[in-house]
Amino acid sequence: MDDLETLIMELLVNAGAARSEALSALQLARKSDFSGAEQAMTQAREFVKQAHKIQTQLIGMDEGSGKLPVNLITVHSQDHLMNAMVIQDLAGDLIELYRRLPLVK
Repeated sequence: MDDLETLIMELLVNAGAARSEALSALQLARKSDFSGAEQAMTQAREFVKQAHKIQTQLIGMDEGSGKLPVNLITVHSQDHLMNAMVIQDLAGDLIELYRRLPLVK
């Protein structure tokens, strides 16, 4: 059971880091630091990739038959991953829009 909890916490940490990096990318783009924004988005994508790998591992362990217990932290980690992925997608579009706008001070 400790291994399961560790996997779930790793999923949560990676998803949270992805969300943070995507939001940092937006802040950088807002300041017209597009190089920094792209670096942050690269980090966000890597964190999502790691979280998704863990999610896939958990799904494989469950085998679609309810073998794994579903508790609040599991649901919370899934929620974090979903939000991180949505924020990442939207951040990419918003960064592109910032690229097209003149810098306003």
